[in-house]
Amino acid sequence: MRVSDDQAGEGLPLSLQTPLTAFERHLAAGRGLSPHTVRAYVADIRSLLGHLVRCGVTDIAELDIAVLRAWLATQYAVGQAKTSIARRAAATRAFTAFARDRGYLAADPGAGLGSPKTRRALPEVLEVDEMRAVLERPHAAGSALSRGDAGSRGEPMAPIELRDDAIMELFYATGIRVSELCGLDIDDVDDSRRTVRVMGKGAKERVVPVGIPAMRAVDRWRQAGRRLVATPTSGPALFLGAKGGRLDPRTARRVVHARVGAVGSAPDVGPHGLRHTAATHLLEGGADLRSVQEMLGHASLSTTQIYTHVSIERLLSAYRQAHPRA
Repeated sequence: MRVSDDQAGEGLPLSLQTPLTAFERHLAAGRGLSPHTVRAYVADIRSLLGHLVRCGVTDIAELDIAVLRAWLATQYAVGQAKTSIARRAAATRAFTAFARDRGYLAADPGAGLGSPKTRRALPEVLEVDEMRAVLERPHAAGSALSRGDAGSRGEPMAPIELRDDAIMELFYATGIRVSELCGLDIDDVDDSRRTVRVMGKGAKERVVPVGIPAMRAVDRWRQAGRRLVATPTSGPALFLGAKGGRLDPRTARRVVHARVGAVGSAPDVGPHGLRHTAATHLLEGGADLRSVQEMLGHASLSTTQIYTHVSIERLLSAYRQAHPRA
């Protein structure tokens, strides 16, 4: 039976497992990467080193550009998406640079490794009217979800609904990531300035403005909802699950899908879709690209520029539907 590269990587010899373990510790300790990214990078390099074993090599010093390119070629052969291959190439470059710095490699073969060009898909966003409909009829979707979230304790419906109202309003008002929303503490909300302090990727802190409806929804949750759900172990978390712990991102995603799903005309989007929606509506309303970049916490302006393409596509679509000679 043919063994895949990933399976071959499961039983790496110590000579290859040692640098891989050191690389994992390096990623987890100092690069500000999420646990998900660390796991993905380590899995990618385990696959690479498994390919090396399949080639009959157990000495990492023999890792060269030819091996790297041959490994990526196998990814193409089995139909891996270009985005996955691009990530694996990035993981490889990070690993070979680390291995060179730590003395496992005499030179860095990954420096000459390119990535496939990927066509970034335009994110799906809600129209302004669709977003308004989602926010104005929250409880139609919230009832069943709240019961499921309440579990066996049977907490009152109202607190969970108030929480979900605040979650939806805050996602759309700020465009923050689901991990950032779940990580908010009570003191991160500044009522006088109408802002929230957000800890983003790479442990970078930023301050994001919040609209009046969202601030009111958050205040209703804090004053009338959170105290009924909180327990002595809740800590400073702004948003809580039904059992009083800090809100889990999976619960936040379920809230969004349920609320959006209640509006039949709206496409099914999650928290990231609301992030796209907020950014697109800001640009369509006249906000400049640099301000949106700061609000979203993008390290590069090129990441934010995708929303200009979204706006152009929407403009073209409206033109083709409305203009008699389009």
